[in-house]
Amino acid sequence: MRVVSGIQPTGDLHLGNYLGAIRNWVRMQDALEPGSETLFFLADLHALSQPHDPAALRAATLEMAAALVACGIDPDRSVLFNQAQVPLHAELQWLLNGTARMGWLNRMTQWKDKAGKNREGQSVALFTYPVLQAADVLLYQATHVPVGEDQKQHLELARDIAQKFNNDFAPKNEDGSDAPVFTLPEPIIPGEAARIMSLRDGTAKMSKSDPSEMSRINLVDDADTVMQKIKKAKTDPEPLPSEVAGLAGRPEAANLVGIYAALTGAEPAAVLADFGGKGFGAFKPALGELLIETLGPIRDRFVTLKQDGEALDAILARGASKARERGTPTLSAAYQALGLVRH
Repeated sequence: MRVVSGIQPTGDLHLGNYLGAIRNWVRMQDALEPGSETLFFLADLHALSQPHDPAALRAATLEMAAALVACGIDPDRSVLFNQAQVPLHAELQWLLNGTARMGWLNRMTQWKDKAGKNREGQSVALFTYPVLQAADVLLYQATHVPVGEDQKQHLELARDIAQKFNNDFAPKNEDGSDAPVFTLPEPIIPGEAARIMSLRDGTAKMSKSDPSEMSRINLVDDADTVMQKIKKAKTDPEPLPSEVAGLAGRPEAANLVGIYAALTGAEPAAVLADFGGKGFGAFKPALGELLIETLGPIRDRFVTLKQDGEALDAILARGASKARERGTPTLSAAYQALGLVRH
């Protein structure tokens, strides 16, 4: 079993990033049996699909590496690297561009959402980045890829590309059977897909792009800041219900209960069994303390790691070396299958 997943280095990491993705990566790493492997990468090449500041991208890449390690990704147990140090990703994308079809990419929901009405003004990279995503996982013969709701379509595209490439170009074994170049990866749907919403608007996702710092819990927030943000989080005047059905129409209350449940590993119903009938004056401090207890050690390590750029560079360089070693046989097989001379 080989699990591969990537995350864009956005900087300013918050509670939503941790509970929504990073924590699940740590759990996958820790749960793998001997002989299996996890590869996690920082998708800095994908950042080129949108306007960006080069200095900010460099800083955000190191910050994301620090955050992943602080949250529990162990560079000695997982392969942790950034795409830019593994040119094989871009090489394989170009080879797969001959197999991918314009119609497939035109149907990508995220392309439609991000391009909006100005499709002609968008970069080619934005249109073709699902092919790079396919290369990201096919390069390593990934057997499984963790996906959320917004990425299912992209994994399906990767499987379509792999299947068509295998059908069109796979060499033959001695017995005449096909020898597929690529493994078709299976999705891993996280058992606990924590969707963390803004502390100021329970209908909007927690995001670093929100102009209000009070809308999110950042990984760098100290204990006092965390407690202040939770106490000032938007709520309604009613006490918490005793059953989950009572959270209907109360997005802010549902969000805070959901955060508490995600942190403890309990179901929202269990949280309400403890706090049902109590007001937010009692619930918010309890939630704040839980956040401080959970995020405090992560914050301390994150701040320390972030200040040691040389150590982070070394971690990413070691990971990139391992990634190149694992990806080279697949890339060579793809070149050979296409009839390209490469020495």
